[in-house]
Amino acid sequence: MSAGRRRLSGQCLSIGQSLRRIWMKVGHAPRILASLVLLVAAPCWATITPQETETERTYRTLLRDEALAYENGEGVDRDAERAARLYCQAARLGDPEAQFNLGWMYANGRGVERSDSTAAFFFHAAAEQGLEQAVKMLATVGGPPNYVPDCMRDPEPPKVAAARPAPRAAPPAAPIAAPRDILDLVTKTAPQYRLAPRLVLAVIQAESNFNTVALSPKNAKGLMQLIPDTMLRFNVRKPYDPEQNVRGGMAYLRWLLAYYQGDVALALAAYNAGEGTVNRYRGVPPYAETQAYVRRILAVFGDVVHPFDAGVTEPAPYLRPRVSSAR
Repeated sequence: MSAGRRRLSGQCLSIGQSLRRIWMKVGHAPRILASLVLLVAAPCWATITPQETETERTYRTLLRDEALAYENGEGVDRDAERAARLYCQAARLGDPEAQFNLGWMYANGRGVERSDSTAAFFFHAAAEQGLEQAVKMLATVGGPPNYVPDCMRDPEPPKVAAARPAPRAAPPAAPIAAPRDILDLVTKTAPQYRLAPRLVLAVIQAESNFNTVALSPKNAKGLMQLIPDTMLRFNVRKPYDPEQNVRGGMAYLRWLLAYYQGDVALALAAYNAGEGTVNRYRGVPPYAETQAYVRRILAVFGDVVHPFDAGVTEPAPYLRPRVSSAR
């Protein structure tokens, strides 16, 4: 993070703490608070966006460059099969250029069996990340297929038993610098939703860096960056009220964990990109932002599974055959 971004992040956190105090005084006058939010917090909009580290970006770039060398025989013997494997590794990490190049190989039968539907899968993934040439290629090969290529599939997730008691968070590997009032709120409230407080705090840290008035260009609001549909779904009327926002976010997390059978990575990916996108890709979507988001939170939370309440919702459609066979 640049020095400017660090300063702005600190300013946003300070603004959030100030507005929490104001909320207590003018909670009966929401229009006053709304005006303060718009005037004071405007510079804080969308300052919290999951970013890749330089190491992560360099790794997927190296994979793509090596694949390109094997595809074209540049400095090495030409090996299209190996190029496709390397491209797919980079594509899984969310590299849009690798996704496009692999789509091109399938669209033209370049060292792999020609398949417009497989090409469409990779072009669509690259297009969703803003690669213009991929958007143009979709007009040639059509829309994405209803399957996920083998090399893009996630491994089978570990089986997790449904849980009745509230889980305890594992001892933290590193402290989370949460303001005391937010830490107390989450610690008190998370067990009511059968969630580990550390997971909730890790999500808040990634979403808003504990800024209660964070607002994104997509109109995601507050500590847990709730969009209007999620607020309506979980009955959040005052997204800048820390308790309402956190309760809404926790309710959504609890639902996602049940929907994905305790798989934390899938639940986080859906929180970031939507459950429809996760279901379409049958795993963490190959978007660099979402991949980085999931890695950051898992690193803080320290576990890939979380107990879930099976009574909250049915499993995701693509997980149901697996659940049925397990029975």
